[in-house]
Amino acid sequence: MKSNGSIVAWGRNDYGQCNVPAPNSGFVAVAGGYYHSLGLKADGSIMAWGWNAAGQCNVPAPNSGFVEFAGGGFHSLGVKSDGSVRAWGHNSDGQCNVPAPNSGFVAVAAGYLHTLGLKADGSIRAWGRNDYGQCNIPVPNSGFVTVAAGLSHSLGLKADGSIVVWGRNDLGQCNVPAPNGAFVGIGGGYGHSLGLKARSPSICPGDTNCDGQVTLADIDPFVEALGGESAWNQNRPGCPWLNADCNGDGKVTFADIDPFVALLGTTCP
Repeated sequence: MKSNGSIVAWGRNDYGQCNVPAPNSGFVAVAGGYYHSLGLKADGSIMAWGWNAAGQCNVPAPNSGFVEFAGGGFHSLGVKSDGSVRAWGHNSDGQCNVPAPNSGFVAVAAGYLHTLGLKADGSIRAWGRNDYGQCNIPVPNSGFVTVAAGLSHSLGLKADGSIVVWGRNDLGQCNVPAPNGAFVGIGGGYGHSLGLKARSPSICPGDTNCDGQVTLADIDPFVEALGGESAWNQNRPGCPWLNADCNGDGKVTFADIDPFVALLGTTCP
């Protein structure tokens, strides 16, 4: 997914899953199934291409109003702006049968033959094949902020940064390594799992963009930080505002300018 809204695809292409349909523009997100690909457009429509033997590329009408989506083994899903889920394609194990009430969903994930839906209240609903317990959400089923699915296992990221994994575990794909915290993203593969850790913010004064050094690139963020904590947090929530507090007085003011200039060229420890 390029910043200009185009998609680049590569790898196995025997079913055309890497042949992005024209016009290759206006995309805001991508997802992949077993042999098919999906792209979400800025206008809320979904494009799907690749193997379509089960109808997994036939987006149901009206193809509009989608805000989230996912690709499974041979099925596809989309979350509408009204919080409902649409599912289409292979339905051998009920993976397309969204449980009632079909509302309040904010995200979806798809495994090979099972589906996960995240509700706005932080709970997860799961349906489809359950031979490895991939649909048995561990208690407490609350506090989740995102979901992901592998072949036959499921993942949920909690608001406290911990990951919960359940389902098939023959390869250790459900064993989250310690420390299980500070995660901000998750992903599931065939027999493995991924977790993205939060970037450790720099504590070096003057390093306002948190790249580990104080350079001229820090000037604009420094100016943004003038005015105090609220202004800084609003503009750059992933970077501690005190990095711009170069004189250490607990606030960002014009009095920090001379110390900031003196710090140019510093490499943070």
